[in-house]
Amino acid sequence: MIRNMFKIFTVTLLTGSLGQVALSVPAYAGGRISFNLAPDNAEDAGLFSTGLRIYSLYRDLKDADIRQQGRGNAAGIGQAGRGNLGFIQQRGNGHSATLRQNGNNNAYGIFQYGRNTQTDVAQDGENGSGATFSYGW
Repeated sequence: MIRNMFKIFTVTLLTGSLGQVALSVPAYAGGRISFNLAPDNAEDAGLFSTGLRIYSLYRDLKDADIRQQGRGNAAGIGQAGRGNLGFIQQRGNGHSATLRQNGNNNAYGIFQYGRNTQTDVAQDGENGSGATFSYGW
């Protein structure tokens, strides 16, 4: 019994001291967080695509539209097919993004904020939709 308590006490002390070491490490000066939204069935893809198309009408975006605010940003969109919608919006500095759509009736949006994010998306097939949101620091 005492031996088991000693093991638990030792593990607890080691875990606690490792936590303190991790907290004392200097913060990384740059980084990024990014997440992708991609519906996994045709019904959800249609709804998501409709949402992106309504957003593009509200923002007066064209079939392929790039909007940038900041310095040192680079972006490109390539489309092969009919009825595709692709847009890239970048706010901040040092962003890079490409979107390639091959097929018909695809919709995709890339949104980048902060600084120094990079997103490259290839969308193949019919009636696909999705979005990527990135923030860099």
